[in-house]
Amino acid sequence: MGTEITLEVGKLTLDWSKNSRGVDHGVLFQERDRKRHPSDQLDYEYIAENNEDVGDAEMAFVRSLRDVVPRLELLGFTLQRAEREYTNRVDAWREEYQWESENEDKSTPDIMNFDEFKSFATKHSLKDLSSDYIDYDTPNRDELARGRFNSDSETQRLPSSSQWDNYYSETSYFGQMINILHPYSILRILAVNTDNLAVDVVWQYGPLIESGWASEAEFTPNARRTQTFLIATEGNSDVRILEHAFKLLRPEIADFFRFIDMSSGYPFTGASNLVQFAKGLATIDLLNQVVVLFDNDAAGFRAYKQLLKHTLPLNIRVMMLPELDEFHAFRTKGPQGETYADINRRAAAIECYLDTSNGEPLVVWTSYMEDLKIYQGALDKKEEYTNAFMQQTLETVSAGSYDLKKLNAVLDSLSTECISMAMGIHQERC
Repeated sequence: MGTEITLEVGKLTLDWSKNSRGVDHGVLFQERDRKRHPSDQLDYEYIAENNEDVGDAEMAFVRSLRDVVPRLELLGFTLQRAEREYTNRVDAWREEYQWESENEDKSTPDIMNFDEFKSFATKHSLKDLSSDYIDYDTPNRDELARGRFNSDSETQRLPSSSQWDNYYSETSYFGQMINILHPYSILRILAVNTDNLAVDVVWQYGPLIESGWASEAEFTPNARRTQTFLIATEGNSDVRILEHAFKLLRPEIADFFRFIDMSSGYPFTGASNLVQFAKGLATIDLLNQVVVLFDNDAAGFRAYKQLLKHTLPLNIRVMMLPELDEFHAFRTKGPQGETYADINRRAAAIECYLDTSNGEPLVVWTSYMEDLKIYQGALDKKEEYTNAFMQQTLETVSAGSYDLKKLNAVLDSLSTECISMAMGIHQERC
């Protein structure tokens, strides 16, 4: 009979393989998700009767759909991509239908558009669907196994190339109807129903290893190198702060982000040098996804505009730290004395996004940039703010004593740029 390995959400199977690992789904998980999980392939009654040890046969990667969604998005599996996939699927279905019906006098059926398909797939939460096995010799077996979908006329509007017949429960019948896109696109669609977010996504490998069809070394979590994003910044302070911020505030996706080590002999510190570094990357056949991140200050703004004039490959993006309302009236000091001014595009380096509520922060204007007709500034005592942040732990940030609003805006902005890049790359490949 062999041994199967499946990727499931709830009891709905999205992908499977027999007697081999099949598709590597490790990117959906992290090491903390490796745990024991009951398996349908184990005879627990026999194990109990014979006092046998389950061993590692229950080992699996288990993560809630809620925590899988951010990883799907960084892989480029957004709702927009799902819509593109569905549109392509419908187009292919119509072409096949018209070819098969060439000599028949019948019109093309009314197929669901994407919004209708999304509504159909998320109308019922997964936990409400029955997974009870219906034996094939059960009277009215088909009607019972289809459950609530038996008389649903909307099922006739799905772009299926064949009749669904390999089902044994309401859940498996539902899965056959909607599992017509990439499994990750289906996961992203199912997450639209917020009741599904608490449902577990499970990739169970234990039975395959116990049966000798695979080794544990084949099942590793975390984003693969080509799936990660290399973040190039102006200096080492940016790296330290962003790395620590992801570990504290976005641990569920922290493994997607890598940073260039600037601690020893890095030759491209500063905005102008970072421009030259980015230009160099654009001239080579680089496989990595790269984000060039400039400060939200005068030097960063000038470098950002300069780099935007160059044609960059799809896997290189350029951005600045986000402009924030909190910076519109910031205390500053310069030739005219102390006043309040907008430091966006003038003096907002990464340290300004930390918690500066202990006292009133001050930006000191340092130099006048003639080409931009603005002053460049720097946050006074920025090392103190940096040191205070680097001392934060999961416990202290959970207590709410540290203001994370501005730093969260940075991580959100950076993640959005990375998702956009991943989507663009996938679209180009399609």
